[in-house]
Amino acid sequence: MKKLVVLLAIAVIGSTLNAQTTWNVDPSHSNVRFTVSHLVISEVEGSFRKFGGAIVTTNPDFTGATVNFTIDVNSVNTDNENRDKHLLGDDFFNAAKYPNMTFKSTSFKKISGNKFELDGNLTIRDVTKPIKFNVTYGGTAKDGYGNTKAGFKVTGIIDRFIYGLKWNSVTEAGGATVGKDITIDLKLEFAQAK
Repeated sequence: MKKLVVLLAIAVIGSTLNAQTTWNVDPSHSNVRFTVSHLVISEVEGSFRKFGGAIVTTNPDFTGATVNFTIDVNSVNTDNENRDKHLLGDDFFNAAKYPNMTFKSTSFKKISGNKFELDGNLTIRDVTKPIKFNVTYGGTAKDGYGNTKAGFKVTGIIDRFIYGLKWNSVTEAGGATVGKDITIDLKLEFAQAK
């Protein structure tokens, strides 16, 4: 009987230690932004207003977590209506045919302190390529309503050409009107699921 009690206790402790916790993105306290060079001399910024995602982890420091994220391409905003329409067309996102960008992680590992490396697959226009993001974990805190929140800053660079965001023209000096590298900057707050 004692052996059975011990085995049950071990099983309960083991299941508690390996319990998964889900964290869902809080869009009202998060943002998804991007930057691209224009005429080689300056930069244009934009954002996506609609997005969602979740982190599933068994560790309190998020090491080894899995991350899934989706962005509604139709929510792009660069503060210029004509440019936004161009981005939604086939020269860039072709949002009518490919309305979402998705990311699925393959690893989330701690580099040192609160710095992590997030690897995964990013899909744009049905083209999936591996990508690496640098992540700064801001910590966890309870909000005024008793919800536990976790904050992250995520940065990375993608080559837009490999995803079929192909439009370009050349300036008089021979430079690209729109740069090929897009800097991604996400500031994300996640709420622990209850």
